[in-house]
Amino acid sequence: MANQFPLNTILTGDTLDILPTLPEQCVDLVFADPPYNLQLKEDLWRPNLTKVDAVTDGWDQFGSFAEYDEFTRAWLTGCRRIMKDTATIWVSGTYHNIFRVGTIMQDLGFWVLNTVSWFKPNATPNFNGTRLKNDVEFVIWAKKSESSRYTFHHHRMKPFNDFNPGKQLGSVWKITATGGAERLRDDNGDKLHPTQKPKELLKRIILASSNPDDVVFDPFLGSGTTAAVAKQLRRQWLGIERDATYQAAAQERIDKVTPLSLDDPLLAEPVKPPRVAFRQLVEAGYLQVGERLYLDQPDCEAAIMADGRLQAGELSGSIHRLGARLKETPTCNGWMHWRYADDEGNLHPIDALRQQYRADMAD
Repeated sequence: MANQFPLNTILTGDTLDILPTLPEQCVDLVFADPPYNLQLKEDLWRPNLTKVDAVTDGWDQFGSFAEYDEFTRAWLTGCRRIMKDTATIWVSGTYHNIFRVGTIMQDLGFWVLNTVSWFKPNATPNFNGTRLKNDVEFVIWAKKSESSRYTFHHHRMKPFNDFNPGKQLGSVWKITATGGAERLRDDNGDKLHPTQKPKELLKRIILASSNPDDVVFDPFLGSGTTAAVAKQLRRQWLGIERDATYQAAAQERIDKVTPLSLDDPLLAEPVKPPRVAFRQLVEAGYLQVGERLYLDQPDCEAAIMADGRLQAGELSGSIHRLGARLKETPTCNGWMHWRYADDEGNLHPIDALRQQYRADMAD
């Protein structure tokens, strides 16, 4: 399938015209940064009377919500056709359009996995003081259908957790808006493309949901961030762009990218920590048979049994199943919710003992 269309190429033209010409089920990942339909009615000015470089281009203007919805439905339908059954799609937007996009995606059969809130600490203030500062964009992540399987590298994303390093990455990402040397500019020093996305955003998306040599597709390539990052991360890529100025800048940018070496940590399969059973902690003496453990909520305790299960009154079970029964919830991560008492009587999650056990075994 990969040899039936031109990989690592910017296709020139309107995405609605080109999408139908691509073969079905030929891409592994889609990132789309479509027009937002910002509906700006007048120029924006800073307090120092300098004009804000806002999005006023014709490609972002639509006559009505119905016209925008028709456009959105058309390109999403085209993308869904060329997505492999195992592919996922990420679509960025602001409050102006993301809710309409999400509704249409669900109507077309996409199954939403997450909505990332992209927090931009360096976002432009609301100079008039008439609204809250608009410092968040959204990125919908969806698979092709409810039953579809898809790629997700859970462990690879943990280093990107800014709020709790090393833990599971959440859906709030703190990434500065594109600026400095990364921002492409024209001969006058103005922004070349008003909605140029930061490389960090695409790096997370591509690493999370694709593998080396997978095909990454962008139907609105713009300044080429998607293709540049895909090339760096050793993915194949394909983009569509109708503006000749954007296309030329994107191609120049992509040509300068050197792919990472094959042994780069970003390309290596993350090493998963060895699995540890609760019973191993008991057998190794980190906990004792008969020792009491304490559930955080509701306030109750259980005794450790010789077979590694817990006993609480007439109830017994694993740290996970007994915890779920006592909490009256479908599941329970017993490592985090059961606590042990140290020599001073202070309570700690038993996960701390699991981590200590792993560290001791590695020595």
